[in-house]
Amino acid sequence: MKLKMIIREAEEGGFWAEIPSIPGCVTQGDTFEELLENIYEAAEGCLSVEIDKKELNNNDKIMEIVV
Repeated sequence: MKLKMIIREAEEGGFWAEIPSIPGCVTQGDTFEELLENIYEAAEGCLSVEIDKKELNNNDKIMEIVV
């Protein structure tokens, strides 16, 4: 899966970025390299939301996929 991110320079120094296709997926870093590490972690965290107690019947399945 490819995700586009918007990278901006922060007024106080460093960078911040967001992934518009994942609402609320925003992070920052003092250096560009740190920002890249943080955006991967932020995207993974935003996409790995646990399923709360849902009503499932006997035919329902819960699966994980890698994208």
